[in-house]
Amino acid sequence: MKTTWVKENEIERHWWLVDAAGQPLGRVATEIADLLRGKNKVTFAPHIDQGDFVVVINAAAVQLTGNKEELKIYKHYTGHPSGLREFPAHHIRAKNPTRMITQAVSGMMPKNKQSRQMLRRLRVFAGAEHAHAAQRPEPVARRIRKAS
Repeated sequence: MKTTWVKENEIERHWWLVDAAGQPLGRVATEIADLLRGKNKVTFAPHIDQGDFVVVINAAAVQLTGNKEELKIYKHYTGHPSGLREFPAHHIRAKNPTRMITQAVSGMMPKNKQSRQMLRRLRVFAGAEHAHAAQRPEPVARRIRKAS
């Protein structure tokens, strides 16, 4: 039996819709990373980019478990001496809630050029409205449990 690899012109990219409201951040990010990499497909190969487009809505309502709302720190380095800025999660949620999901997903992707290409297919929206209704994204069948 021969192993056959999927070719670039044979790749079909689907659009998926993920509702992050009330879901734990890490579990949602894992599901999104799998869809972006194409791990949900039978023809998955780690060296071929055959991932799908993912639209995430309700990013502002994603849930952090435990005391992470106050204790989790997001860092940003400006590039200048003494330019390290640290912000708690509740500050990031108020200012830019899409960053929480984007940063969690990017941390779960492989560290190579291919991951930057995959992350371009991620669209995150803070509210329930999104600009990709024309692509008719399908809701993801949930494997994620709601946090209690």
